[in-house]
Amino acid sequence: MNPIWHESSRASHLYFISGGHKPANLHQWGPGVRDVYALHYIIRGQGTLETGGRVFQLDAGESFIIFPQKEIYYYPDPHDPWEYVWVEFSGEDAGRLLELTELSEVEPVVTVTRETLQPFFHLAWNAGASPYEMLRADARLRLLLSYYMEYYPKEPQMDTKDYVWLARKYIEQNYWKPTLTVTEIVKAVNLERSYLFRRFKGATGKSVLEYITSCRIRRACELLKMSGLPIQSVAYSVGYNDPLYFSKVFKKATSHTPSAYMMLHAEPTELQRNRAQLPDSRK
Repeated sequence: MNPIWHESSRASHLYFISGGHKPANLHQWGPGVRDVYALHYIIRGQGTLETGGRVFQLDAGESFIIFPQKEIYYYPDPHDPWEYVWVEFSGEDAGRLLELTELSEVEPVVTVTRETLQPFFHLAWNAGASPYEMLRADARLRLLLSYYMEYYPKEPQMDTKDYVWLARKYIEQNYWKPTLTVTEIVKAVNLERSYLFRRFKGATGKSVLEYITSCRIRRACELLKMSGLPIQSVAYSVGYNDPLYFSKVFKKATSHTPSAYMMLHAEPTELQRNRAQLPDSRK
């Protein structure tokens, strides 16, 4: 099997483990700890979750989550036992994604949302043993969590550094587009133009345009060193439709033409290496 599907590889991201449907009955769990995340959605009935020294009374339409190694105890109301669906998952991305929602170890419960989330749990269960089935299950799990991010978003903690980070990220993901403009970046970040410019210059020491150029030249240097691509292809790869203009910008930034830079960092040929090993007859 391809090593990408090895469990330790999948664990570095986000992966589905199991899921199911629990009909109304008197099943309870704990007190104890689990090794994985377990997200529950209550279809009908009532129940109780105890964790972190707190007691949560839960009703239909609410959700609760179990965090790894966090002691929990949950049980149904004896007179109106809950029915719920659940999904278990793990991976390094799990905590990061949950941090974008209201769910946390301190607040493991979210209230009723405007529409049922039950169908998305059913999608997440549809897993199998083959690589494509596991990939689909992981993707459906992300879809499920995306609805929790939408319906229960954590209040954004944005400051000026965050906006600068967003602008830099957008540039670094789109520098290769010849059509990339400052207006496009301002729109993506959703911040007033002059304010963004001031903060960006203060944080990076460069204007937005200068930062775009620096990203393009940095990537061009990498390609000229290692890719073996012709200069025209390198120019296109970093957002320049005109190779002559690319050469002009590159020389201004590095003091070398692209061809000179490529020669400067070229691997020596076998003949050159052999000559370098010959004794110097002038000694």
